Order: sequence, then C-alpha cells, then structure tokens
Amino acid sequence: MSRRIDPELTARARELRNNPTQTELAVCHRISRYRPQFTRQLIVAPFIIDLACRQAHLAVEFDGSQHLASEPQDARRTAFLQSKGWIVLRLWNSDVLANPDGAVLHIVRRAAECLGGTHPQPLPFREGCERRERQPRSRSAGPSKTS
Repeated sequence: MSRRIDPELTARARELRNNPTQTELAVCHRISRYRPQFTRQLIVAPFIIDLACRQAHLAVEFDGSQHLASEPQDARRTAFLQSKGWIVLRLWNSDVLANPDGAVLHIVRRAAECLGGTHPQPLPFREGCERRERQPRSRSAGPSKTS
C-alpha cells in the first residue's frame, strides 16, 4: 500500500507548523477570528503552502529576503499551484510585520473575492464577523438564594 503524500514532506510540514515564523504567528492568531477557515502549512505535493484557504482555493505565501534569490523557483511554484486551481497571494514578511492587521484584512478580502464576494449560501447569525472577547457578566445585587 502506498502513501498518498511523501512521509518526508509530511514531516517537513509538521516541523514548519511546530516552529512558525514571526510572520505566520502574527497572521494566524488574527485570521482565526474570521471565516472562511485557514490552514497553516498545507501540502500540495510537491510544495507546502504557508497559509491556505481550502474553500476559496487561496494560497498565501510569506516571502522573506531569501526569496529575492529564488525568484525563478517561486515563479515555477506559483505556476504549478495555479495549474491546480489555486490563487496565489504573496506578501513580504516586512510588510506583514509592519501592519499585521492590514495584512489579515487583505487576505480575508481576497478570500471573499475568490468566493464570489460573499459566501455562496447565507451565513448563520453572526458568522463572518470578527469575534469579540466576551465581557464578564456582572452579578446583580439582588437577593442571594440560601437554604
């Protein structure tokens, strides 16, 4: 029986998930408040996508200075992903770290565009909204129950 994905590629994706970059942390913590759902380090063999929205088929790549020298490889990677139906969005690490909230809004808007501007079906109440921290309930000064 053969495995669908190369075990070495799976191990590398797991390693990347367990040791995220500052850029990935800045975005992933913020983007988890939004819908649709995003996945970190998704394998699309032979590549690993930094951040992906499966529903929108959007691949987000965070590029650092090391990508200046690997432009032809990045172009091949982008062409391969596009041939598989993915839309590739590349963001520079420095831009993301300078404005992580703006980067997240850009990614979420791009995902919405890929989905046709809105979700194909109406969302349940409050879906698609940014999650808000719950406020602690204040206890009323009414009589307490004692037996």
